[in-house]
Amino acid sequence: MGQRMPVDAPPLREAGEDLGWGFAEQETRLWPALGKLPGPSTLVRQRGLLAAAAVHPTRRAAAHPASVCQPGAMRCSLKRFLMAVLAASFLLLLLFLLHGGSQQEQDPLEVELRGLTPEMILEMLQPGGAQHILRDMDDLSALHNVSYHLLAGSLAPRKKFLAVGLASVQRPRGYYLPDTLQSLFKQSTEEELQEMVVVVHLADADPMWNMRVAANIIRKFAHHILLGRLLLIHVPHEFYPTLEGLKRNYNDPEERVRFRSKQNVDYAFLLAFAANLSSYYLMIEDDVWCAKSFLTAIRKALASREGSNWATLEFSKLGYIGKLYRSSDLPRLARFLLLFYQEMPCDWLLVHFRLLLTQKDVIRFKPSLFQHMGLYSSFQGTINRLEDDEFQADALDLPDNPPAALFTSMSVFENYEPLKAYSTAEGYFWGKDPAAGSVFSVVFHQPARITRVRVRTGSDERRGDFLHAGVLELGRQRRADGRDCSAYTTVGTFEKGTFEQRGLERGVPGPVECVRIRVTQDQSEWLIIQSIDIWTAAGT
Repeated sequence: MGQRMPVDAPPLREAGEDLGWGFAEQETRLWPALGKLPGPSTLVRQRGLLAAAAVHPTRRAAAHPASVCQPGAMRCSLKRFLMAVLAASFLLLLLFLLHGGSQQEQDPLEVELRGLTPEMILEMLQPGGAQHILRDMDDLSALHNVSYHLLAGSLAPRKKFLAVGLASVQRPRGYYLPDTLQSLFKQSTEEELQEMVVVVHLADADPMWNMRVAANIIRKFAHHILLGRLLLIHVPHEFYPTLEGLKRNYNDPEERVRFRSKQNVDYAFLLAFAANLSSYYLMIEDDVWCAKSFLTAIRKALASREGSNWATLEFSKLGYIGKLYRSSDLPRLARFLLLFYQEMPCDWLLVHFRLLLTQKDVIRFKPSLFQHMGLYSSFQGTINRLEDDEFQADALDLPDNPPAALFTSMSVFENYEPLKAYSTAEGYFWGKDPAAGSVFSVVFHQPARITRVRVRTGSDERRGDFLHAGVLELGRQRRADGRDCSAYTTVGTFEKGTFEQRGLERGVPGPVECVRIRVTQDQSEWLIIQSIDIWTAAGT
């Protein structure tokens, strides 16, 4: 390919060489590991034989004469004949799908691949004649000489908007990876899928499990693999640091330390691979549901933070589900995880990384876009019923919350400021001694046409601290001090601490400048306002 190999690089295996896993693999080598996006001469897009045959059918026969029956040659075996027929059928399906054929309820490719062995499926989707991909990277010595086996898929010729990365290992109980992938693809529109690539690191130490899972995923998601939307990768065990005799911080059992340390390395290798695939990287686990059009919601969240400095944006409050990073930060994050892989769990390290990049506060968008669905943990198969109570299934229904200043007549408890009820800041507002006439005001920087408002008060921990009696008002004629409005219209009352009303533009036509919560009855309990969500008409 015209690339000069580093002097310390072992020779690349021939493409398709059997590595003892029962199927042909491809390699991606990183020398030294991460860095700038390589140019066209450095990064060669990989094409499988079937995809190549769609463009150059004669080239395939010339390159692999042994796979074609020649006149006067020995009679083809029945198996080879069946494989040729199957490949031809597969090619017709491929052409149909790649040229506008609509997907049916059940993908015809899945039907075509059903009943084949894992080795045959892997060979058809990633045949032995596929080209190597060589990337020259620099300035990340922690990942020198890491070899990636690309089990399925091909790298796109251009960066996507979003790469979604997840690592998967064998669980003692439960298997959720196909459902997670199905949710990622099904909850995205065709336009969103064109701007996204999903990378799965099959990181189990058992090569046979990796092979079976890869074949299963290829069978179910062949359409997305062929369109470059899904990549399956694996890093062989010999590239891992030692996982024996590690420090037992926090008095964790040795087995637990080994599990979480390997998990850190799994994610480090995944981050390293994904660094040049997209502009942004989303970290999830292999057992989550996704909100509808989550990619569009992430775009919207990024637009709201344009021009600001951030290291991590969060779209779930659980572990390391829904963590968004700039891809330019992935090399540092990969190196960070490798450097401290044995010290603490991955989610703790991610917090330290955020703080080191000088983002003091958590920036979490609500409602959550991702929900944990697995019942059994990947560690020892223990039951894990963890769920995100702020998950919302439809991301297109996210609020707008126009820029505003917030004020209250109530005394604020500690650092539970009004802004936490309205912005992406972690936490909520907590006011002392609410009485009849106490107010909480949202004063917009610019007038807005309000269509819908939703307010949630109280919490699971402090069940009595909700708004027992109150109304919601829309205001006009902002005062000179900018802290309130002079004229208000009451649009509804709170029921059991919650207010939600749509169609407000019909009752209060024209733009408004304030939204106010007014307490109408004394209460002995304090008041928690969890969230204030406001939707506006298009163009405002």
